Amino acid sequence: MERNLFAKTVLFSVTIKYKIFLEKESSDMTKKSKPKLAVWKFASCDGCQLSLLDCEDELLSVAGAIDIANFPEASRAVAKGPYDLSLVEGSITTPHDAERIHKVRRQSKFLVTIGACATSGGIQALRNFKDVREYTNMVYANPKFIDTLSTSTPISNHVYVDFELRGCPINKYQLLEVISAYLNNRKPNISPHSVCIDCKRRSTVCVMVAKNIPCLGPVTHTGCDALCPSYDRGCFGCYGPKESTNTGSLAEWFSSLGMKSDEIMRTFRGLNAYADAFRKESEAHE
Repeated sequence: MERNLFAKTVLFSVTIKYKIFLEKESSDMTKKSKPKLAVWKFASCDGCQLSLLDCEDELLSVAGAIDIANFPEASRAVAKGPYDLSLVEGSITTPHDAERIHKVRRQSKFLVTIGACATSGGIQALRNFKDVREYTNMVYANPKFIDTLSTSTPISNHVYVDFELRGCPINKYQLLEVISAYLNNRKPNISPHSVCIDCKRRSTVCVMVAKNIPCLGPVTHTGCDALCPSYDRGCFGCYGPKESTNTGSLAEWFSSLGMKSDEIMRTFRGLNAYADAFRKESEAHE
């Protein structure tokens, strides 16, 4: 009888250990099968990366569905590529970054650029309209030590980009939609309409029609929920030009408000100054 009890005890112990082994193997397999996400920084302020961290509760769901393999803003841990999805913040402003972005592209199945810097060159692209040496001489005591390109350019000028998510900073809910879309092999569902549509939805009175305040809302991509017009301020174009912009017509309206050519030029030279539509319109009034 003691022998039978001993045998049963051994069998029970072996069964428990085997179950633990299977659970561990299953957990490891699940972990290995998770898509890898990498977040990369180039010339930028980190604001768009912080938008991902600002997702808070939603970020827990994202972290459960993916393996955050490379995200220096959030963790020191770095897992080697290749990566299923890379989010790239920042513009290309140095020779080193011009080489590094190609390495990122080679390691990434999908590459999505996030924010004004990555999609249009950012505020630092104002250098593109001048000689960058003028800025370095004014700002730095020893400009000879500054190793920089003469231009600040979007990521798409250097490598193939699967999707561009605009904004300064980006809308965190749009970012979650983009991540979800690529995890599920579908196209991101990001509305292409202008800020003007958001004003109508919020029942915000048009600041340009009612108060003669210059506003880039008619030609700017949605994403901010018409924040500035809701505070009686004209749109600054933080989300860049929408599809099928008519900047020429808007510039004529600005002129009718009494704006001079140099004022119109500066209006289009903001956070997305080097975006194609805004760049061409500003140059027309230079």
